[in-house]
Amino acid sequence: MEPLFGVVLGLVLAVASPAHDSCTCATNKWAVCAQEGPGNCTCRLAGSHQPVDCSTLTPKCFLMKAEMMPLKERRLWRPPQGVSDSDGIYNPDCEDSGVFKARQCNQSSSCWCVNSAGVRRTERGGRSLSCGELVRTRWIYIELTHTRSSAAFGLPDVAKALTQLLESRYKLHPKYIAAIKYDPPLIQIRLDQNKKPRWDVDIADVAYYFEKDVRNDSVFPSSSRLTVSVNGDALAIEKLWVYYVDEKPPEFCMRQLAAGISAVVTVVLLTAGVGIAVLLILRWLRTRTYKKFECKEMREIKAPSLE
Repeated sequence: MEPLFGVVLGLVLAVASPAHDSCTCATNKWAVCAQEGPGNCTCRLAGSHQPVDCSTLTPKCFLMKAEMMPLKERRLWRPPQGVSDSDGIYNPDCEDSGVFKARQCNQSSSCWCVNSAGVRRTERGGRSLSCGELVRTRWIYIELTHTRSSAAFGLPDVAKALTQLLESRYKLHPKYIAAIKYDPPLIQIRLDQNKKPRWDVDIADVAYYFEKDVRNDSVFPSSSRLTVSVNGDALAIEKLWVYYVDEKPPEFCMRQLAAGISAVVTVVLLTAGVGIAVLLILRWLRTRTYKKFECKEMREIKAPSLE
């Protein structure tokens, strides 16, 4: 009886093990997953109770929050090797849907307004700063270069390879890829998403995932590495830049311009003031010299009459 029981137990463990191993998140290495029943795998963001949908990309706001978690709260997941976001990583305030809140603040009571991509679009202010609605990032421009050792490819082949990559790896519908241009070794990608249906991924999330992949700090599990090939030849991406264009222009641009104009006016006024002061001093010195000379002549004229 015991040998039969051992065989049955082995079969049960063999069936259960794949189910347990399959309880992972394919789109977020920082997600903590648990098998809560047969066929019920629940994944949540590391360090929080926020559920994660592993069938699509995790919102950028949640990813940035996960990156700010202390090492002890990451459990067995390694922290990113380095932060390379041009706007900097901060601990954001997110809506329950994963959307950035329009106003972000840090621990020093400094606040600023962001767009839907989490990028600052105003000057920093205090807690009284009001941001109103969240301005949507409508266009995203991605510029990248490949290594000189990579062969020059044809534009149709490059466009086809990158379109397939964005669609298969990042779940982006091709209708949001407005244009792809190629001038070796520079590749330009324009993503256009005026309105985002609930079931589509956000282009800001796509750009963030892509940028992390290129910088060897992928959000995907280590088993899912980024590979880009054009007609079977590897496209080795060397550098990448991301630019965001909102529905409304940033509000700090005019302030910076006004500050620049004020600085120029200040310099001009100071220069003019110094010039006028120098002229007045020179005039005063000249007048003083003339008066001394005049007094000396008067003394010389009066001197003979005293004899």
